[in-house]
Amino acid sequence: MAPQHRWQNFHTSIFSTMSAEAMAVGAVNLAQGFPDFNGPGEIIQAAADAMKKGLNQYAPAMGIKPLRDAISRRYGKAYDLKYDAEREVTVLSGATEAIWCAVQAFCGPGDEAIGIAPFYDSYPAACHAGGATLKTVALKPPHWRVDADEIARLVTPKTKMILVNTPHNPTGRVLTRAEMEGIAAVARKHDLIVMSDEVYEEIVFAPATHIPMASLPGMRERTITISSTSKTFSFTGWKIGYACAPEKLTEGIRRVHQFTVFCSATPLQHAMVRAFDLGDDYYRQFRTDYLTRRDTLLATIRSAGFVAPTPEGTYFISGGYEKLAPGTDDIQFTLDLVRNHKIALIPLSPFYLPGDPVAKELRQVRFAFCKTPETLTAAAEILCRDSLEPAIL
Repeated sequence: MAPQHRWQNFHTSIFSTMSAEAMAVGAVNLAQGFPDFNGPGEIIQAAADAMKKGLNQYAPAMGIKPLRDAISRRYGKAYDLKYDAEREVTVLSGATEAIWCAVQAFCGPGDEAIGIAPFYDSYPAACHAGGATLKTVALKPPHWRVDADEIARLVTPKTKMILVNTPHNPTGRVLTRAEMEGIAAVARKHDLIVMSDEVYEEIVFAPATHIPMASLPGMRERTITISSTSKTFSFTGWKIGYACAPEKLTEGIRRVHQFTVFCSATPLQHAMVRAFDLGDDYYRQFRTDYLTRRDTLLATIRSAGFVAPTPEGTYFISGGYEKLAPGTDDIQFTLDLVRNHKIALIPLSPFYLPGDPVAKELRQVRFAFCKTPETLTAAAEILCRDSLEPAIL
């Protein structure tokens, strides 16, 4: 039986496609953004202990209280943002579900949302599911700067929400205070909700600084902040995300969440309470380790002929390949690369709306450096060997 007609333009995600291609040929996978290593052992032990204690049944839909308390404490300590754990913090099954619930709660048929492209590919799907239209401002390499005036020009009486992502996947940008304040000014002027996707908030490299949207004047009351333990503690398969928002917005998110998955995995929630207790030393070492990985892969891809700015955050690098394969579109480039050279990357054009003229001319791919030194070494051996120069195809 064919899918319902209105979903016919949504196909297998580029993440699933490239990971399947990588598995089929045994390629080095720098495509999908998951670590190929475990997070801290004490978190795994905490999950095992929770299971052995019998904490294996449904949790409260909003999340277990100790985890909501831990999230509230982290926002207070890191950003001086105060969230009431009972009424303003919700645990969800990953940031993707949090995005879905936020959009479904506040964007309905005929409404519009404004986003920044390239975007995480769940944004248009979430808007589509609610009957809303996503409009985007297209960022351009190599600087990927956000122009708030372009966002303002897209606002209509139908606009309900602005979707922001910083640190930004897939470009590795960390939006500056000026960029964030520009977006905030548009939201305040037009009385819009901002869904701020900040899942890479702990992976920021000096001198860049993460500025939470909710920390700006007049923004806490209109911002849904979404984050995830998946990126911060390297357990992407556990899918423990969360949303922090004022009570009136939290109520909407929870109404959708209870009919989506109802609750997230109980023992894994208890394990993440332990994760938030790891302290400042964990975060410092976490960033140090990722800085080393970033610089290692950045040197490799530049040596291989890609043009890549230095990422300010996330665990991704965006690189231009025009000198290596002039005129080749990015999807074909990545398919040829994985099939012929056994290394998987992600093309950037799927992170734009269909027909976007910027995407049509884009010659950019995304590298994930959330990998072991052995994986990064294997990638370097492929990317820098003589057979890839001057043309990679």
